[in-house]
Amino acid sequence: MHSLLACTEPPVSKLQGSTMGTSYSVVIPNLPNDISEQFVQSGIESVLEQINQRMSTYIKESELSQLNQSDSSRWVSVSPELLNVIQNANSISKQTAGAFDVTIGPLVNLWGFGPDESHHGVMPSDKDINKARQVVGYHKLQIKSENRLLRKQFKNLYIDLSAIAKGYGVDAVAAYLDTLGIENYLVEIGGELIAKGLSQRGDYWRVAVEKPLPGQRMLESVIEVADFAVATSGDYRNYFEKDSVRFSHTIDPRTGRPITHSLASVTVLSKEAMLADAWATALMVLGEKEGYKLAEKNQLAAYFLYRQDDGFMSKATSAFTRLTKNSE
Repeated sequence: MHSLLACTEPPVSKLQGSTMGTSYSVVIPNLPNDISEQFVQSGIESVLEQINQRMSTYIKESELSQLNQSDSSRWVSVSPELLNVIQNANSISKQTAGAFDVTIGPLVNLWGFGPDESHHGVMPSDKDINKARQVVGYHKLQIKSENRLLRKQFKNLYIDLSAIAKGYGVDAVAAYLDTLGIENYLVEIGGELIAKGLSQRGDYWRVAVEKPLPGQRMLESVIEVADFAVATSGDYRNYFEKDSVRFSHTIDPRTGRPITHSLASVTVLSKEAMLADAWATALMVLGEKEGYKLAEKNQLAAYFLYRQDDGFMSKATSAFTRLTKNSE
C-alpha cells in the first residue's frame, strides 16, 4: 500500500524513521522557530512506540499479542486506543458483511503473510484453510464498549490489525502535531497519509497514486488534497507465486483465500486515515464491481484501478470526483 509524495521545496522540515514494520515520513513547512525538529521527532517516536506496544503482532509483550496468546474466553479489559481501533474495524466488518475482518490472523499466517516465517511461500492445503476458517469471524470477538471489554469466543481467536493500525498511527501523529499548534503538515506511514493545511508552496498537497505494477514505481495520477487522509490498498507489492499463479497478500475472509478478481488497487479519501486504511482494504477484497457499488452507496471517496486485457482502467466514485482535482 503505497502513495508517492510529490517533490517538496524549502523551507521544510522532513522527519523520517521506522515503525510498524515499515517507515514513516512527516513533512512540515515552516516549522515555528520555538519548536525544534528534534523535539517534534521525539514526540512522534513516543506516539508511535505507544501504538506498537498496544497493537503490534510482532512484539510479543504488546497488549494485542497478550490478548492473542491468552487461552481465556473471559471478558478482558483493554486500553481505550485498542478498543477504538477494534470498534471501528467491527463497524466496517458489519457494513461489508465480513469482507473486512481483523480476526483474519490465522489465514494471514497460514498463507505466509504474517509473523510466522515457516509458512512463507508455502501453499496451504484445503484442509488447513478450512480449519483456519473455523476460528475466523469478526462476530466471534465480542465488545462491551461502555466497560471497555473484549471477549474471544475461542481461545485461539487471533486478531490482526495490520489493515487499520497504520492509518490509526497516522491519525495519532497528526493529533500530536495539532497539540503543538502546527497547522500545515503531511504525515505518512507505509503509504497511508494525512495532509493538513497547505504545502510549502502555499497550495494543496499533491499526492501521487502509483500505477499498480509489480517491481516498478510508475505514476498513475496525481491528486490534490487538503485536510484529508489518503490510503491505498493493492495486490501488486506483497505476494508469492506458485506454478505461475500469483497469490496476493489480500485475503478474502469469506473464502479463506487470496482475492482473484481483476481489481489491482483502491485509493480511499477520508477525514480519518484509520477509516481510509480499513476501507481501502475492504474495497480491495470486495473487488471492482461489488466494492464500487458499496462505495457509492456509502458515499465513500474511492478510486479503483482494475486490470483489462489492454492495461488498466480507472473508475472513481462521485464522492472522490467531488473532493479531488486530478492531474494526469
